[in-house]
Amino acid sequence: MQFDNAYALIIGISNYKHISSLPATVINDAQDIYNLLISQKYCGYINDNVYLLLNNQATKNSILGTLEIIANRSNTKSTILLYISSHGGQIESGPHSGEYLLTVDTNCKSEESFSKTAISSAELTRKLQAIPAKKMLTILDCCHAGGIGQPKKECALALKEELSADYYDLLKQGLGRAILASSRANEFSYFLSGSENSLFTQHLLAGLKGEIVSNDGVIRIFDLFEYLQPKVTQDQHNQHPIFKAELEENIPVSLYLGGQRGIVPTIEEDFRYDAYISYIDKEPDAIWVWETLVPRLKNAGLKIAISGDVDEPGVARVVNIERGITQSKRILIVLSENYLADSMAEFENVLAQTMGIQEGNYRLLPLKTTPIDYNRLPIRLSMLAMLDLTHARRAESEFERLVKALKGPLFHR
Repeated sequence: MQFDNAYALIIGISNYKHISSLPATVINDAQDIYNLLISQKYCGYINDNVYLLLNNQATKNSILGTLEIIANRSNTKSTILLYISSHGGQIESGPHSGEYLLTVDTNCKSEESFSKTAISSAELTRKLQAIPAKKMLTILDCCHAGGIGQPKKECALALKEELSADYYDLLKQGLGRAILASSRANEFSYFLSGSENSLFTQHLLAGLKGEIVSNDGVIRIFDLFEYLQPKVTQDQHNQHPIFKAELEENIPVSLYLGGQRGIVPTIEEDFRYDAYISYIDKEPDAIWVWETLVPRLKNAGLKIAISGDVDEPGVARVVNIERGITQSKRILIVLSENYLADSMAEFENVLAQTMGIQEGNYRLLPLKTTPIDYNRLPIRLSMLAMLDLTHARRAESEFERLVKALKGPLFHR
């Protein structure tokens, strides 16, 4: 089975002529994505529809020219995937200010030569908008830590190694267009020591190889982000993949295991997750959730949804919260002074408790990770049995109780 009417351009640049090199991992990333896409065992793209440009092949003219070829070959019903692993950078002021994709031949002797040889956001946007397809995903694994895009000594420019949120917004313009970036605009995309791939692409490859489960033979875009985001952030707390889109449907990205029809796992009574974690994305709460709680629960074989990280783009947050809680068997609330002061956190636990009352189930499970003022707890929370993880000697047994509770059946009133 083949993923018909699908086209892809894969770009990997590590050895720049005038800019500091990136690790060879970049080339591994691009080559591995290419190999996976054309594999009939996995993604199922037709070989002739996938274009690979590595290092010296990835000039400005060849990149723009390949996008023109794809525009001419594709139609409104095509699926397009653009993967870029390279430097991204910007000139912050002056007549040539703006954000650019740095091609292998980018010349940084002057701002003028730079603007002529790098691909500006406006140029790339025009090329993407010329493609008629209504299903397009652009994946950016740029702004790499460990290889900052500063020019070599003979160059006159000091480039800022960053692509902003505005850049991502430009590239997603048009119905059916989406951007998946490896990190936030002010973060780096990390390489982990000893790994053959960047952290982001390592998880992207795993997802496309079947870790993202499908029930209809294809891997879809929302499922891809839902899988990637927590995986990457769990491994590197300072890296948060982002997703921006103008979509009306959950568009397919590739075949699932060559088109096999899988079964989306359900937990109990059609729940998709064992637990939904309600917490505040502030320190020290966030560090404890991502570095301690989430790894422990996943190592125990539990499927976890995390507040803020399973949101469907373009949908109101309250709707996403309701969806996440509805799909989860239990709701863990990570109590702290930060949590008790947050109105959105209050909405989450009130909603969860209300659903439990309506269903006749005990679904809310509070965890205490730091000392809190019990006088601040609302009665509806203080009446619940609470797991106390504040004491080092008790923490291990409390974790065991937590896992046992999450794996056990719901208690009904």
